[in-house]
Amino acid sequence: MDTCSGGPMSIFGLWYEEVLRVKSVREPSAMVLATCDSENRPSARVVLLKRYSDAGFEFYTNLESRKAREIALNPCVSLVFDWRPIYKQVRVEGIAEFMDASESDAYFASRSRESQIGAWCSRQSMILEDRDVLLSKIELMEREYEGREIPRPKFWGGIRVVPNVIEFWMDGKHRLHDRRQYSKNIDGTWTSVYLYP
Repeated sequence: MDTCSGGPMSIFGLWYEEVLRVKSVREPSAMVLATCDSENRPSARVVLLKRYSDAGFEFYTNLESRKAREIALNPCVSLVFDWRPIYKQVRVEGIAEFMDASESDAYFASRSRESQIGAWCSRQSMILEDRDVLLSKIELMEREYEGREIPRPKFWGGIRVVPNVIEFWMDGKHRLHDRRQYSKNIDGTWTSVYLYP
């Protein structure tokens, strides 16, 4: 197991840099996000990591989507990074928080124009009667903002998962996998233990 004096986020950084170099991994930033609704029924989906730091793991989404609505009700979430080509996995438990408008504005401005228009036109998780309805909205939006800057919609923004548990899993021979779990203490430091496979 890789160890690093910087703690679990430094280990995550080392592993992430490793998987970024593997050309067969199409989407190294893909992570499974699990949430729960008001009746504690779980749901999971793949989202893309946009940034990580000691503050947490960040992604952007439609704030009217199912995931965002569930986070608003229950901010306790889990993430999983499944990096099979390098035989590693990272599991995160944490609290999701909605990011500041200024952070969301900055990231939205960095996106391609097509992605900006897509954010406006997609009513994520809602029923779509016909795909042509979506395509028509995109065409209208393209004409409306031709030659003009596209502002960030208020219903689109960033979510940061602040970790309190991070587990690193590495494949081992004879299924004797290597597992190390870090738990955050009240003072912000981390305590680590090894887990049985």
